[in-house]
Amino acid sequence: MSLHIGDPAPDFISTDQNGQPIKLSDYRGKKVVLYFYPKDNTPGCTAQACSLRDNYSELRAVGYEVLGISVDDQKSHQKFISKYELPFTLVADTDMKVAEAYDVWKEKSMYGRTYMGTVRTTFLLDENGIITDIINKIDTKNHAEQILP
Repeated sequence: MSLHIGDPAPDFISTDQNGQPIKLSDYRGKKVVLYFYPKDNTPGCTAQACSLRDNYSELRAVGYEVLGISVDDQKSHQKFISKYELPFTLVADTDMKVAEAYDVWKEKSMYGRTYMGTVRTTFLLDENGIITDIINKIDTKNHAEQILP
């Protein structure tokens, strides 16, 4: 089931980088940048995270909370946050349930080999948890500019 602009964002319960429970519904009343990325500490994912980090104050100034989601575990997220001084929460979706709910866990191919993985996608949510934009073509180095008005 693919999601569209105007759809309610699927709620989820998972854990953050510290092993604490995190629910999307806890963010009601705030706008959310919900970005799905393939893997911690890879070139594209690092560039994307650093773009959001470097523009974090601007994102916050227009009311956004930032949540990054990958299938990496808490320990990997902690290292990623520490290494790049990321100021936002990373969700450990190790069972792929959140990625599946957002229809970003798909078959991919590289060098002729097919495998399942996260398709880099960002969902912008309003204060009521409604999807206001879906960014599929991510410019990893300038991702914050794709989000900011």
